[in-house]
Amino acid sequence: MAGDAYPGRNDVVNWLENIRIALRGIAANKLRSALTVLGILIGVGAVIILVAVGAGSSKSIQDRIQNLGTNTITVSSQGRFGRRGGGSRTGTQSRATQLTLGDAKALQDPQSTPDVRSVSPVVQANATATHAGNTYTVNQIIGTTPSYFSAANDKVAQGTALTDDDVTSRSRVLVIGQTLVTNLFPGQDPVGQQVKLGSASYEVVGVLQAKGTNGLQDLDAVAIAPYTAVQDTLAGSQTVNSITIQGRSAKTLDLAQAEVQTVLDSRHPVSASATSPFQILNQGSLLATSESTTRTFTILLGAVAAISLLVGGIGVMNIMLVTVTERTREIGIRKAIGAPRSVILGQFLIEAVLLSVIGGVVGVATGIVGSRFRIVGVQPVVAPSSILLAFGVAVVVGIFFGFYPANRAASLRPIDALRYE
Repeated sequence: MAGDAYPGRNDVVNWLENIRIALRGIAANKLRSALTVLGILIGVGAVIILVAVGAGSSKSIQDRIQNLGTNTITVSSQGRFGRRGGGSRTGTQSRATQLTLGDAKALQDPQSTPDVRSVSPVVQANATATHAGNTYTVNQIIGTTPSYFSAANDKVAQGTALTDDDVTSRSRVLVIGQTLVTNLFPGQDPVGQQVKLGSASYEVVGVLQAKGTNGLQDLDAVAIAPYTAVQDTLAGSQTVNSITIQGRSAKTLDLAQAEVQTVLDSRHPVSASATSPFQILNQGSLLATSESTTRTFTILLGAVAAISLLVGGIGVMNIMLVTVTERTREIGIRKAIGAPRSVILGQFLIEAVLLSVIGGVVGVATGIVGSRFRIVGVQPVVAPSSILLAFGVAVVVGIFFGFYPANRAASLRPIDALRYE
């Protein structure tokens, strides 16, 4: 309790005195104060960690999309009949819906597609790879051109990539991913060695840098060869499975997509009632969709965590109401010796805010430490804004839920407070 007379004392002294009294009150009920702080701590820590999980999920998805290529557009057939619903068409129309090398060449015309940097036809196959008694089933054998490496963001870590001469001369050369190196060439240098894909022999001329997975498939379990060689030995067809297109920049990717659509529509006209026979996937659209989805997911996680902060605030109000009741006589004595209403209000409001600040500081530390661990396979990414927001909300919660008990204490009449038993 304070024994000084308050008239004449300045505001700074009053605030320092209130802070001292608040700290003494918190220390006097250590267990009760600790449990109150725990409620705020859990709320702040949960907000930081869950928002970090959302941000980490967003980064992981974007990285996976970026691993598939840089500023890319992928064109593939909608299906046999060029109709999403699978409606019947004639055999001639069915054949016309297949992508061809002619389509790829038409898309390389700078007059028709000024926003396209490169076009890479892709012929896909699968086969069992064999070397010195080691075997591995390769489901991603990609026959393509040298420009594919840049578009697909595939970097060569060892050896060389494909060349235009390899494509023209139909050379049976191969650039393989790290998974094939591990399974076919354990402890060996694969460059220059022969690999059998089915019954055909290919020479390994390069090894790709590791890319990991995209969540659905192993991006390192891949073999890239000239499309001419794949057509000769594995595909058994002169058609093209898809075309990978690299735009000149991310900003003009939508323009490039429109140009690609126009060229394909002119080469493969369809009736007004039919849909386009080709599916065109724009990497920029995929990124925008993923960002929108993960942003919603992050907001939802943050809102769920904020509920625990609300519960912690209710705990602060509850403990402060108990504190006011227990210290009613002290309030009466302070008022009787001249403490104004603002001082009593400040005393209990400061105590509530201190509980929230302590909980907020420890909660921030807990959230940062907790975000260093992988959660459900996601590496959380702490956003500085979430730390400031969570701590700021904790302080606001202390003020909001501490005001009513503090105001109740400040409104007590000295005579009633002194009579309280």
